[in-house]
Amino acid sequence: MARTLGILTAGGDSPGLNAAIRAVGKAAQRRYDMHVIGFRDGFSGLMQDRHVRMDSDTLSGILTKGGTVLGTSRIKVNKVDLGDGRMVDMRPMIRQVVERHDLAALVCLGGGGTMKNALKLHQAGIPVVCLPKTIDNDVAATDTTFGFDTALSIATEAIDRLHSTAHSHHRIMVVETMGHNTGWLTLGAGLAGGADIILIPEIPFEVPRLADAILTRKAGGSSFSIVAVSEGAMSTANRQRHSELLAAVEAIEDDRDDRVERKALSDFHAAQSRSTEDLALQLQEATGLEARVTILGHVQRGGTPSTMDRILATQLGTAAADLVAAGTTGVMVAMRDGRSVTVPLEEVAGKRKTVPLDHPWIESARRLGVCLGD
Repeated sequence: MARTLGILTAGGDSPGLNAAIRAVGKAAQRRYDMHVIGFRDGFSGLMQDRHVRMDSDTLSGILTKGGTVLGTSRIKVNKVDLGDGRMVDMRPMIRQVVERHDLAALVCLGGGGTMKNALKLHQAGIPVVCLPKTIDNDVAATDTTFGFDTALSIATEAIDRLHSTAHSHHRIMVVETMGHNTGWLTLGAGLAGGADIILIPEIPFEVPRLADAILTRKAGGSSFSIVAVSEGAMSTANRQRHSELLAAVEAIEDDRDDRVERKALSDFHAAQSRSTEDLALQLQEATGLEARVTILGHVQRGGTPSTMDRILATQLGTAAADLVAAGTTGVMVAMRDGRSVTVPLEEVAGKRKTVPLDHPWIESARRLGVCLGD
């Protein structure tokens, strides 16, 4: 068996990445006497063989650091734009890099896009093992992803802080969190932070329903409201429009003359990026209460990882080293009921873990009288 292990981080940065790098590297070195190299800037650096040796000194002191010491990027390994309109499959080049270093496996730390890339590498005969990271917590087949707990704490603290100014000025405070197309982050932070309205992608909302909830609170003596909204949340009408646009684009996927449909979808996404500001204006007009918007953005990704994210990343990272040493590849290391388990990449790639409508967090929110927009 080859005695070298490769590591890379891909997609958006996330708290806990360095803790996972450290765990994979130290376990591989100390328990299995393996050499460890890291590829810079994700799959982009892998293609170019931009690597660094991950020795004890390199791995020391990174447990508590945010971001990733290896850097990251977003790229599709089978469709790389050369800048002149040509899309090239770079997997043969990646195979050469893997063979050049005689890698036992490549450990890929990432979210949904990384899982798709890793599966394509696996299908091309390149040995890979994946670890699930993302603040969105939307990777399939695992109870949780590292990065989520830290982001959840940051978003909750932001909502906590907004309560005082909302109360002082009798305002509607609309706070937008990340989460992509799932509501785990917004739902958890909204519930923990005492939001009065929580809007997530899984539940389309009606603006009049939100206004009624705010006015009901006002009539009951509450002069302010906190609205936690996911970046992917949509009104019922917008959800329908989005579905229609997606269907139109997918129906002509192989047709070169699809510019009109794709332009319409692009315009929709551009408008959706301003949806939280638009929502605040609608609520202000409907209720007569001043509305202010706070968009947390990338602040949720940064900073020192939480205790739980460090532990999770460490547990998953050491498990990955065990798998590489045993020759097990083509899998993601998942967390289920507190234990690390292996899941074939075919069961993960292209799938998204959304919030079930009967999830206990949703049930608790409804019992508290939180408006979910439906």
